Amino acid sequence: MKKLITTIVVVAVLLIVFLLMGPFYTLREGEIAVITRFGKIVDVNEVPGLAFKMPIIDNVVRYSSKLLSWDGDAQRIPTKENQFIWVDATARWRISDAARFYETVNTIQGGLARLNDILDSTIRTVISENYLEEAVRSTNRINSMTVEEEVGNLDNVEDVETLRSLTRTSTTQKPITVGREGLSNIMLEEAQPLTTIYGIELEDVIIRQIRYSDDLTESVYERMIKERSQIAEAYRAYGRGQLASWQGRTENDRKQILSEAYAESERIKGEADAEAARIYSEAYGQDPEFFRLWTTLESYKKTLGSQNKVLSTEPDYFDYLYGTHVAE
Repeated sequence: MKKLITTIVVVAVLLIVFLLMGPFYTLREGEIAVITRFGKIVDVNEVPGLAFKMPIIDNVVRYSSKLLSWDGDAQRIPTKENQFIWVDATARWRISDAARFYETVNTIQGGLARLNDILDSTIRTVISENYLEEAVRSTNRINSMTVEEEVGNLDNVEDVETLRSLTRTSTTQKPITVGREGLSNIMLEEAQPLTTIYGIELEDVIIRQIRYSDDLTESVYERMIKERSQIAEAYRAYGRGQLASWQGRTENDRKQILSEAYAESERIKGEADAEAARIYSEAYGQDPEFFRLWTTLESYKKTLGSQNKVLSTEPDYFDYLYGTHVAE
């Protein structure tokens, strides 16, 4: 009996020691484990839950079996026509062969380093083999677009249409055959065989952003400024035409008003002269001699006041001045 108890105690102690040495491990959902023994792979476990390993001599290396992301640094790359652009790309990948991944790159950081080499090189190669428009556009829809300026504050529909036709611009760009999405697919096709040897499966490669380099940006701005200057010149030309039109209308209106005013003034003057002649005639008819005297004296006031010469008194004009007419 004593011997049995001793045996049970020894077995229990050994079992406790065995358990303390960690013969079990837990694999979570979304993980994959590589079991190595003295550096050599003995098993790959993809089933979540509790699993057994040889204590001390077995080592468990865990990797994520989920989709992982790769974010590369933006690269300054020349296109086929030697226009430099900055390309920022991203990719999604997963570990498809955990054993090969462990043997070739060992860690996630090592896998990212391999992806940096492969994807950076692939992106540079694909971009440099294609023209700029293939990288910045995905469709040819721009060639069917017509841009019309918003024209407001005009009451005349004809003026609106005229100004709109002057500022209407149609954009014609080189047609694309691949496009940005197509370039991303080409990058994926070219990079996939290179990543497989590391146990990595690429899900996709996406061109996230493309920025023009400084010199290319400057040329784009200059083209934009030129287009806006043309539109501004169209507005100025339209304004000059409207100015000339309104000046012509104003001048015609001025001449018409002056003509009508002149005719009205001549009519008033004619009526006034006729009325004055009638009054003079009535006054002359009442006392012709007094009327003659009055008009003669008025004439003297206008002529003799500024006269600097000595005149003879013989002319009949001076009869009233010297009394000759009275004497008679």
